[in-house]
Amino acid sequence: MTEFIRKIVPNAKDDVLAGITVSLAMIPEVVAFAFVAQIDPLMALSGAFIIGIITAIFGGRPGLISGAAGAVAVIFVSMIADGHTKGMLMDVPIENMGFFYLMACVVLMGIIQIFAGVFKLGRFVRLIPHPVMMGFVNGLSIVIFMAQVKMFSHKSLNVSSAGVKEYISTYMQGGELYTMIGLVLLTMGIIWSLPKITKKIPAALTAILVTSLIVIGFNMDVSTVGSYIVEGGGTGLKGEFPTPNMELWEKLPFNIDTLKFIALPAFLAASVGLIESLMTMNLVDELTETRGNGNRECVAQGAGNIVSGLFGGTGGCGMIGQTVININAGGRGRLSGIMMAVTLLSFILFADKLIEMVPIAALVGVMFMMVIETFAWSSFRILKKIPMSDAIVLITVSLVTVFVDLAVAVFVGVIISALVFAWENAKKIRARKRFKDDGTLVYEIWGPLFFGSIQAFNDKFDAKNDPEKIEIDFVESRISDHSALEAISNLVEKYEVEGKSIKLKHLSEDCKILMYKANPKFRDVIVEDIDDPRYHLAANPEEFPKPLSEYKF
Repeated sequence: MTEFIRKIVPNAKDDVLAGITVSLAMIPEVVAFAFVAQIDPLMALSGAFIIGIITAIFGGRPGLISGAAGAVAVIFVSMIADGHTKGMLMDVPIENMGFFYLMACVVLMGIIQIFAGVFKLGRFVRLIPHPVMMGFVNGLSIVIFMAQVKMFSHKSLNVSSAGVKEYISTYMQGGELYTMIGLVLLTMGIIWSLPKITKKIPAALTAILVTSLIVIGFNMDVSTVGSYIVEGGGTGLKGEFPTPNMELWEKLPFNIDTLKFIALPAFLAASVGLIESLMTMNLVDELTETRGNGNRECVAQGAGNIVSGLFGGTGGCGMIGQTVININAGGRGRLSGIMMAVTLLSFILFADKLIEMVPIAALVGVMFMMVIETFAWSSFRILKKIPMSDAIVLITVSLVTVFVDLAVAVFVGVIISALVFAWENAKKIRARKRFKDDGTLVYEIWGPLFFGSIQAFNDKFDAKNDPEKIEIDFVESRISDHSALEAISNLVEKYEVEGKSIKLKHLSEDCKILMYKANPKFRDVIVEDIDDPRYHLAANPEEFPKPLSEYKF
């Protein structure tokens, strides 16, 4: 505990103010996601508090803000609706059964995430190429921008004759629209100009307070957090301290049927949540020039979701928008995330009326500035300077993020990048022929030998027309996978069928071990005793402490 306090003290003021700023920006976004999933906003806010404080204390990335995120909420929409139907078809019908399935699904989601951390799957975020990262940031910035544009509208709840609920949006017009735009521009102007005057006052928080005071002082009729909640069918922000939801244990049937029902959405939510959290962690690493712990973040995210589900909250993950706001406001330590969660809870318990008076325009202005600062504008400048494949990946990931889904975009980007990498390396396999004095033909192999380069590798050899003695030298090649081992084995068999002697030189130790296990006959084919300094230098670099230039080859 002493160590924890020592780490948060140096940046305490900035962390506290940044946390308060983020909590204000968190509320409308979390409420909007609640409307998307058609759950009570207080359920989403409770989840945001629980996940936020647990990940802030135990997570692997100080400064990263977590809460009830839309990327996760979208996955639960159909499951909740199907759960309601499933509940009404039970022997004893239960209303709103989908919410209990949701809580169980969130708990299972957390368990999956903890397993991901325990088995160190967080390290795979290193496999995400930089163009994918830039595409992710650009796409998500566009998604957040589009979400803010929707704030320039009014929602009305329409109930059809069949009892189907539907929210209808109509965009603002006339004076109301101009007032909204003016307040947004005022907020953005304060955030842009204040740091040029002084950096001791958090620009985003000051902008929200100034805009709110103007609206309240002039009694302006504009959309506020309170009116936004009411328009969406909510009753307000006033809530209670989260406690364990005992109805979950009483009404939810714990059986195989329930597990089958929640397994797929839990896995998808866990995957999306971890991808967004780890990608956000990578972004913070770049912005702060520090490094987080991906596996620890996986475990913390899982623990937060488990507790949230048990306490009646919804699932969540790292939130890039709020995280960028936090970093830009000076939040660097765990205290900023803790302060965000505590302030959010305080608003719900004690200051709900004050928060409901905050104009939506102020929060939209903060989010617009965050979008401007987050978007990788440099991507336009470098598009013509980077390889065509990287440019295609960057654009594709951006578009898929906007029109499909974040997780799908990352997978698509990684797959395209991997295929391009494999294709480019498959073309780098080379073979040089030379003859020894005794007539032995030596093939010197350059380049990686793996599944993609096997065809080109096989085309280098002519078993029927080659002389009686053959050597294949792998000193400048690396055997990368099982396909490469199989290709070497098949090549040896071809020469042996022709009755010719073949020797393999400079195979790596791991490659030799695998080939010996596959077939003991390779002990007669592979040359072990090689008097060649290049080989020993590659295999045991610790035996050659001097610079390479001092060795004579």
